[in-house]
Amino acid sequence: MFDEFQKNIGYKFKNERLLEVAFTHSSYANEKQLSRDCNERLEFLGDSVLGVVSADYFFHNLSHLPEGEMTKRRAACVCEKSLFNFAKEIDLGKYILLGKGEERTGGRRRPSILADAFEAVIAAIYLDGGLEEARKFILRFLKKAVNEAPKFKDYKTALQEIIQKNPDEHLTYILVGESGPDHDKRFEVEVHLNSNVIGSGIGGSKKGAEQAAAKKALELMGIKE
Repeated sequence: MFDEFQKNIGYKFKNERLLEVAFTHSSYANEKQLSRDCNERLEFLGDSVLGVVSADYFFHNLSHLPEGEMTKRRAACVCEKSLFNFAKEIDLGKYILLGKGEERTGGRRRPSILADAFEAVIAAIYLDGGLEEARKFILRFLKKAVNEAPKFKDYKTALQEIIQKNPDEHLTYILVGESGPDHDKRFEVEVHLNSNVIGSGIGGSKKGAEQAAAKKALELMGIKE
């Protein structure tokens, strides 16, 4: 399994244990009562590596764009939908280790699971081979996505651009609720302006719930994005 996937991505791991963790969904780890980690911590790291690499690429290759437009286009290229499509390109769903419930309910095709696993693979490559290897892997997808970016309403960025006009105001996104089984999680997030709640949203992922909360905040301000 590992050899086939490594051929697909064009990278050979020195430590295949990292790749095994990247493939391990929380539902599988919980069901098997494994001592090893699931891929959630790798997803966290991979998201940050993706952010650095994509920001660097946009800064050096799309310098003609104003900051706001660069931010919006980059967000479109690294949103959950884009990462889901990247994951499908390398047939990542085939390799993910899922619990029986997730398997039965189509977890291998669930956008949030594949997008998270893609970020976990980025982190695994970063830890195994360093930033330059991770950069090569990311740019394989990012360069193409720059020209084919889906239309994406980045409500968080739109809200931030409004709020940052006043340097004393600060936005914070807080997870206030989580419900449902592993195969159908629902997250509820509030967006706070300083200590005041200005919007809340629900989504199938934390990122989706944050976007929904930002959208609600914009609507309450009378702004239609």
